[in-house]
Amino acid sequence: MPSIEELKEQYQELNDTFDMSPVESIKPELLMAFEYEYPGSSTEVSIDTDEFTAVCPWTGLPDFGTLKVRYLPNTLCIELKSMKYYLLSYTGVGVVQEHAANIILNDLKNICDPISMSVELDYKIRGGLHTSVVATYEK
Repeated sequence: MPSIEELKEQYQELNDTFDMSPVESIKPELLMAFEYEYPGSSTEVSIDTDEFTAVCPWTGLPDFGTLKVRYLPNTLCIELKSMKYYLLSYTGVGVVQEHAANIILNDLKNICDPISMSVELDYKIRGGLHTSVVATYEK
């Protein structure tokens, strides 16, 4: 059984990194939208999942979080199955949390041209720090 000092030495030498994919691996072309039959109404659409994952771009260690998207449709709505596939394309991608929120916002607004939209990424606590990022868009 190793001593605390021996484990400390081993820990200090632990600096492995893991394979990760570049941001260019994200697949916005998977996103689809359908015609919204109630343009001009004040209907807000809310989509959330607690299964969002990407990886730290420096260590390759996974980051897990909850994603919440809220938007006022203009003439199109986001098709949910395509969004699930799109979000899965983040798995293994090395991206900081602040950038991930903005990339998602830009990709979603490009596919459905909403009146307004917000994207919130609320990450699990890591290293004692809790991070929540909100990116917004107003037409």
